[in-house]
Amino acid sequence: MKTDSFRGKDFLTLLDWSKEEVETILDLALDFKRRYAVGELHNHLLPAKSLFMIFYNQSLRTRNSFEAGMTQLGGHAHFLDPSKIYTPAMPGKEVAYSTERVSDVARVLSRMGDAISIRCYGDPVDWLYGGSHELIKNFAYWADIPVLNMECDKYHPFQALADIFTVKEKMGTFKGTKFVMSWAYSPSVHKPRAVPQSAIIAASMMGMEVVLAHPEGMELDDEVLAACSNYAKRANGSFTISHDMREAVKDAHVVYPKAWCATPIFQPPVGQNDHAKTQAIFDANKNWICNANLMKLADPEAIYMHCLPADRSYEVTDEVIDGPQSVAFDEAENRLHVQKAVMALTMK
Repeated sequence: MKTDSFRGKDFLTLLDWSKEEVETILDLALDFKRRYAVGELHNHLLPAKSLFMIFYNQSLRTRNSFEAGMTQLGGHAHFLDPSKIYTPAMPGKEVAYSTERVSDVARVLSRMGDAISIRCYGDPVDWLYGGSHELIKNFAYWADIPVLNMECDKYHPFQALADIFTVKEKMGTFKGTKFVMSWAYSPSVHKPRAVPQSAIIAASMMGMEVVLAHPEGMELDDEVLAACSNYAKRANGSFTISHDMREAVKDAHVVYPKAWCATPIFQPPVGQNDHAKTQAIFDANKNWICNANLMKLADPEAIYMHCLPADRSYEVTDEVIDGPQSVAFDEAENRLHVQKAVMALTMK
């Protein structure tokens, strides 16, 4: 397809992108990965370009893959800690001499660089579901350069790209691939929905046989579930929901167990701001763990995936994440290549 339409486009959620556009990103990412493997440089693609990275939350893979990616494309990434600048804030959330309205930050950075990437979820928006996504959308509204979502409370589109890129690498095809996105127990209840929601969107868009598994109380966004059902129909795949982890994993080709927060943790009107109720739901489901016995229920050639960091001994045992079926570290590496593809297409 013609790639001129990518130039200047925001990357906030896969819901804004077509299947054909996503396939173009995956194709370019594969080309970048192959070239990188044999030492070919592509630092001529974004020479002297600047990416501003605003991290309200901590990061290992996201920060370093974006920084390395910009260097490999010939540009530079600026790390911006909101606590060390005037923290970008939405109208009504300003604090004198401490914050600066998002509209002003976006317009200033637009005069100085070529894209803005943002990670924000949870505490910075007081666990108001959708609050951080609205903040990132507000950046996109005011900025004259692409805005890239490095994870909000609703979506993590770059992780989803790495997920489906890894599936295609390992399985060779999306058709007929059973992709199980399952909740798994963690001692921490503060886990955003962004990864599972984006993963099932991407897998459904590609036409996989998608199963979402979770205990009751861990429901995901109705808008996301409706989108997955629609994508599955259009791509001749399937999308189902299960409340039984073992049943869901039977004959799976991809096993992706990951903790996410229970609905009561959010502020009203989505939740109840009830941490005690949230903790009770988690504590009642400590048996949702990915271990060797669970993996035996999957297809013999099944792969184990995780976005990382994994809560070892809770979400997954060492023998699985460090075992031969684990592709978690390939998945982490692939963040670099899919992000380079998006940056090259949108920032060129």
